[in-house]
Amino acid sequence: MRILFTGGGTGGHIYPILAIAEEIKQKQADLDLRYFGAPGIYQNLLEVSGIKVSKIFSSKLRRYFDIRNFLDAPKFILSLFQAFWKVFWFMPDVLFSKGGPGALAIILACRFYKVPIIIHESDSVPGITNQISASFAKRIGISFASTAETFSGQIALVGNPIRTSLVKEALEKDEAKKTLGFNLQMPLILVIGGSQGAVRLNDFFMDIVEDLIKDWQVFHQTGHNNYQGVKNELTLIAKDFSDEEKARYKLISYLDKDLKDALSAADLVVARAGSGTIFELAAFGKPAFLVPLPESAGNHQVVNAYEYARTGAAIVLEEDNLKPDIFLTQLKKVFNEPEKLKSMSEAALKFAKPDAAKMVAEEIIKLSH
Repeated sequence: MRILFTGGGTGGHIYPILAIAEEIKQKQADLDLRYFGAPGIYQNLLEVSGIKVSKIFSSKLRRYFDIRNFLDAPKFILSLFQAFWKVFWFMPDVLFSKGGPGALAIILACRFYKVPIIIHESDSVPGITNQISASFAKRIGISFASTAETFSGQIALVGNPIRTSLVKEALEKDEAKKTLGFNLQMPLILVIGGSQGAVRLNDFFMDIVEDLIKDWQVFHQTGHNNYQGVKNELTLIAKDFSDEEKARYKLISYLDKDLKDALSAADLVVARAGSGTIFELAAFGKPAFLVPLPESAGNHQVVNAYEYARTGAAIVLEEDNLKPDIFLTQLKKVFNEPEKLKSMSEAALKFAKPDAAKMVAEEIIKLSH
């Protein structure tokens, strides 16, 4: 069975592909899994997972006027030639697309060769690639109920696929805290700025370190490129802290293998509002403060955040309202009401779609026959 994957090279595109591939390999022997597109920093991760990578030029479709649209047009033409050539020689039984930069050329080539196409939209506001691709797709998977209004055809609300290995055999909260070196008696806040970190979240948390360590512990993912700068700033801020206080605030550049333990250990998570992050929080039943990226395409993170918050699982703090006094007041209010934290956790678990990857994998296998 030959299965082709495509999708723009961010964690939000790649991790669902890995989750689905993980499920397919459990259900089907004799597989040839390929990824055509622009994998970015995730090429090795795909290859380690048994998916052969073949790069094509990445060009971004923008909804607004930008000089880069003129620069990307020739790249898109080149990517079409690449896609038609590569798809012809591989000739997959089915294509699964996550959308994003680089995916449309593969979609068009597979449509031309009459390869069955499944697409999945992670966000509440569909990306422009998936909006175009939907008319060529046999099946459309969505993560948020509101997205159904945008598409027509065979649509299924499956949630956002997350890796089974992420939630499988997760540690209990106290055990995870101990593993990460945190005090079991103090609440732990996990800060995640998306797969690449978030400069504005990093800056904000450096402004309130002294207030936070009085009552809380923090495990803060900065992003690879931001780590050294944040570390230097924290060292300066904490120069007069006791060793015990210093131990309450830990930095990590990127959460990969540690993500499972970090989510297990957290009492509350502060995060951006990408779909992948939201569904990981839900799978672990974690109360959250969501700080959506305001300039996300189509404003999708803001819409994601509010749709999720309506379930009672999260509180939305838009960047304009991300002020120390407002944040700390909200934090104290939530932690002073144990029932509130409990109800947020229950709402998160109720929202979770743990079988998303399995459902999509089964549909891919059906279409490939």
